[in-house]
Amino acid sequence: QVELVESGGGLVQTGGSLRISCAASGLTMSSYTEAWFRQAPGKEREFVAAISWGGSAIYYGASVKGRFTISRDDTKNQFHLQMSSLKPEDTAVYYCAADRLVAVTTTSARAYDYWGQGTQVTVSS
Repeated sequence: QVELVESGGGLVQTGGSLRISCAASGLTMSSYTEAWFRQAPGKEREFVAAISWGGSAIYYGASVKGRFTISRDDTKNQFHLQMSSLKPEDTAVYYCAADRLVAVTTTSARAYDYWGQGTQVTVSS
């Protein structure tokens, strides 16, 4: 049974940094594209970043490019999102996702098969 579990969310002030992580079980992450999405209240789920298996390709959503960094540690079956220069509009539930076949440039949430339960990130102004 595949399970993705996010951790590391919380409350941070504007301009601050936060790192969230996703731990996988039931699959070998080295064979999967990994991604982060987020969803704010009343809004659709938004693509944040993705990293290819092997880490050779990375793609960011326009709203986070230059501020967020996605990385993976296949030895621990984990991947991470380092968030810097956080803004109130970054407030959302952040979800990790994984899929074997999707390209990193795919921004549609429907393309991903496996999802975590989400972790809340709140940026205070």
